[in-house]
Amino acid sequence: MSVLPYWRLSGYYFFYFAFIGAFSPYFGLYLQSLSFSAWDIGLLMSQMQLMRLFAPYLWGALADRLGRRVAIVRLAALLSLLGFSVFFGVRSFEAMVVAMAALAFFWSAALPLVETVTFDHLREQPARYSRIRLWGSVGFIVAVMGTGALLDQLPLSALLWVIVATLAGILGYALAVPEAPTHAATDDFLPVGQIVRQRRVKALFAACFAMSAAHGALYVFYSIHLAGHGYSKFLVGCLWSLGVLAEIVVFFFMVGLLRRFGLRTILLVSFAAAMVRFLMIGWGVEWLSVIVLAQLLHGLTFGAYHAAAIAAVNRWFPGRCQARGQALYSSLSFGAGGLAGSLLSGWTWDAWGAAPTYTLSSAFAVIGLVLVALGVRASDLDAGGEPLPAPLAETAQRL
Repeated sequence: MSVLPYWRLSGYYFFYFAFIGAFSPYFGLYLQSLSFSAWDIGLLMSQMQLMRLFAPYLWGALADRLGRRVAIVRLAALLSLLGFSVFFGVRSFEAMVVAMAALAFFWSAALPLVETVTFDHLREQPARYSRIRLWGSVGFIVAVMGTGALLDQLPLSALLWVIVATLAGILGYALAVPEAPTHAATDDFLPVGQIVRQRRVKALFAACFAMSAAHGALYVFYSIHLAGHGYSKFLVGCLWSLGVLAEIVVFFFMVGLLRRFGLRTILLVSFAAAMVRFLMIGWGVEWLSVIVLAQLLHGLTFGAYHAAAIAAVNRWFPGRCQARGQALYSSLSFGAGGLAGSLLSGWTWDAWGAAPTYTLSSAFAVIGLVLVALGVRASDLDAGGEPLPAPLAETAQRL
């Protein structure tokens, strides 16, 4: 049995999600400090979702063809760091769009490949995945709270150096992570198109699109929304961290929840929670208690939802189809859905205001709820005694 590179994998996840913790909550505030409009900010931030429409699948296909996943992860890390350095010298909107698109194209390549490498390293110890992935959540919390406290004392331009530090950390651990041997399955060559045409797959992917669109205003304007109502940057960071802590708790208990309630029920509850959460954010921002409760619902609207959606994709896309299935899930939900949500919120924020924008987010959640309720049967996910994906099943036996 090969030695598991636990700390090298954990370190990569730590810095990858630390980048998100520094970038997502605060880069919109940095752009606002440069006097960009809400539409401009929405368009710039949407480049992260736009590139996720196709970049993960292109990089994944290249990795499959070359058989060198870690080499591509390292290249993507280097080009992401070099691409972000452009932000130190550009101020025009057009240059910002190009720089953001370049950063997003390379940065979005890595995580699906690292996930497959991690699971191949864990082939004999799958229960340890949660303990590796946990460091990603820790990295996010450290970055979001530390950056918020730092920006209360320093100008917003200091954010650029924080982000550079996280990208450098990603590159360092990308160079340290070793490749893992791939594992074939008897159904490796089942056509992906045949799977995608199934009613249940189309319904789930459409619902995932709606859920990511619902989160568009959250990821682009949540910090701006709170700061506009007097919340300090440190408190904004604490609220972001609270959502991730809720996500960690849900993830820890997810195996038991899956066994007790089933994937379909968890998906339905998650969409219903999203409907309520975004109404609370839009209309209850004056009350800290309401915002705290809304952030706790992140455990359902992202944690439980994402875990259940990935479990469904793992079941429906077997063997070597799994990497492409996860890439499609990422592209159609976080890519297309996130792009739609970012652009729409950028327009409605100026035209309608914050509360109606988050009401639109709630409406997207309702659409996703209806799609799952009508398009995905319990038998598609939970009947017949189907086993949980290996990492979850193994973890369940040890809880």
